[in-house]
Amino acid sequence: MNVQLPIRQVEKPWGKDVLPAPFVASEGERIGEIWFEPPAELPQLLVKYIFTSEKLSVQVHPSDAQTLAKGIGRQGKEECWFIIDAEPGATLGIGFNEDLTEDEMRAAALDGSIEGLMTWHAVKPGDFFYIPANTVHAIGIGVGLIEVQQNSDITYRLFDYGRPRELHLDEGMAVSRGEVYDLAKYHRYVPETGSHTLVEGPLFHLDQVEGMPGSSVAARYPDALLVIPREGVALVGGEPVAPGSCALAESLAHIEFAPDGICLIARPGA
Repeated sequence: MNVQLPIRQVEKPWGKDVLPAPFVASEGERIGEIWFEPPAELPQLLVKYIFTSEKLSVQVHPSDAQTLAKGIGRQGKEECWFIIDAEPGATLGIGFNEDLTEDEMRAAALDGSIEGLMTWHAVKPGDFFYIPANTVHAIGIGVGLIEVQQNSDITYRLFDYGRPRELHLDEGMAVSRGEVYDLAKYHRYVPETGSHTLVEGPLFHLDQVEGMPGSSVAARYPDALLVIPREGVALVGGEPVAPGSCALAESLAHIEFAPDGICLIARPGA
């Protein structure tokens, strides 16, 4: 079994031509996303790094229930963002300043005012946000983050700052909630050290661990999992896995965590 997941660098109009180590953009490329190809053993999860020099589109994703109802299978997308870098003034747009009707959202998407109706949250390294399906959102300028998400490619763009890309207003309006984002429920600050549970199902689990996970964390990871080192090198099946990589482990027993290392670990829900 290959433990380190293959990396795919994805060009984006809002990406960066200079990436933080250990990533390198080839000359003339603007890389916005670093994807780790989901392994066959855990196809439900996708892990990415995202780096922005411009705002991403205002967008929304459907839920599993909505994609199943359309007959296209379990293709919903919930995701979370762990901020690892933020330039001065960096923000995330999540939800709205006040509740909007579908007609109000559609009109705002058409005339571009939707950006100003969204709530833009100032961010710093260590901020963590969970983004439920149906939440209208956008990532702002100067943000670096790790994204863990359901492995789905369904994104409905509502507004794209005049870029020549397709919008999906009918599909997007059908699944968008014109609501204020519940910051108290879905946001937290994660200290640089220590072990912290970030997401606990039902779609996936995500923890930050320092050193070897304790028994309460280990109980939630009985089988295969993904390992994303943040500080220090972990040995997965005897193979060193450094920051900037993501690896598949058959179980926690196949991982040797550095005593003072910091890793994210993730697995699908039930």
